[in-house]
Amino acid sequence: MENTLNTPAVTYLNQQGVVYEVGHFSPNTQKGAANVAEVFGFRPRQMVKTLIFESPQEACLIMVGGDQNAISGLLKKVIGSRNISMCSPEKVKLITGYEIGSIPPFHWQPNGFRSFIDKSLMEEKILGVGSGLWGLEIFITPENLIFASHAQVVNLTDKENS
Repeated sequence: MENTLNTPAVTYLNQQGVVYEVGHFSPNTQKGAANVAEVFGFRPRQMVKTLIFESPQEACLIMVGGDQNAISGLLKKVIGSRNISMCSPEKVKLITGYEIGSIPPFHWQPNGFRSFIDKSLMEEKILGVGSGLWGLEIFITPENLIFASHAQVVNLTDKENS
């Protein structure tokens, strides 16, 4: 059996001195943040969706809770372009090196790659993020996630406070 603790994402966290925990779940679990949350007894909000969006100028990583969707207008404002779209699965694999479903929000970004995390996730004590391997979840504090991913905290989901 493969030693799952040697994934590139876990190796990166260790090299950065970031505190985290790893949780294992059945690789037969149906894809989706809500399903992973249920396995571990968390709320879907705590399981972070890592989404790759692109504009004509760049691709960006967007992190929102498993029960959230980024509001188009807020996303366009943050990225700085009116012409944005979610990347195709093929493009996501090309950019990140990972299949959709367990993309880690750190270690694969080149210098200058922008990452954004929704500010509502800062209210959570612990978040779950993909490890790059379906069946292995990384649990990390919001502060450590920001440090590891070099993400900017922005409003992506609250239209009332935009």
